[in-house]
Amino acid sequence: MKTVAFNGSPKKEGNTFHAIKMVTDELEKAGIATEIIHVGNKAIRGCIACGQCRNFKNEQCVLLDDEVNEWIQLMKQADGILLGSPVHYAAIGGTMKSFLDRAFYVAGANGGLLRHKVGASVVAVRRSGGLPTFNQLNNFLCYAEMLMPTSNYWNVIHGTSPGEAMQDAEGVQIMRVLGKNMAWLMKLVENGKGTVVPPEQEDKTYMHFVR
Repeated sequence: MKTVAFNGSPKKEGNTFHAIKMVTDELEKAGIATEIIHVGNKAIRGCIACGQCRNFKNEQCVLLDDEVNEWIQLMKQADGILLGSPVHYAAIGGTMKSFLDRAFYVAGANGGLLRHKVGASVVAVRRSGGLPTFNQLNNFLCYAEMLMPTSNYWNVIHGTSPGEAMQDAEGVQIMRVLGKNMAWLMKLVENGKGTVVPPEQEDKTYMHFVR
């Protein structure tokens, strides 16, 4: 089994990275391979709402001048997906948001590529805005019908300077517990294959309120 993690911070080894690493350390202790992708320092254009990924159904975004399509395939191949972001104005960092908008729309438009994979989110924040950002990340996981492990509190850790989050004792425990629970859930899913029949996927119902 493998988990791919996406670091949405502009800083390669800032507090978002440390939060992700605390989770992936527990996954690796459980025998699950991990890979961390640095997204936050890339030039990622936002979704242009062209709908071509839904028309072509080739598991690709039509914007080809960045690494988003490569990352979509990594997500498809992974058993677990971990999303991490710093807080920018009580929200996801812009580059991370652009990536997630495109990747999750492509995944949904191509038969639900991420459905029933295990997914979790973590947030690093200086002071406040952590929960709105955490909720934003979780919106992507929920829409994709992913399975979400929990911790013993919301998955937010505090710190300003890179590495300072390591001093947040409660935050460190939150990440550690999340990693253990994520590994456990991934193993439950893996061991249930061929034994427990998953629910049939339903076609999406769209309701428009302006006619």
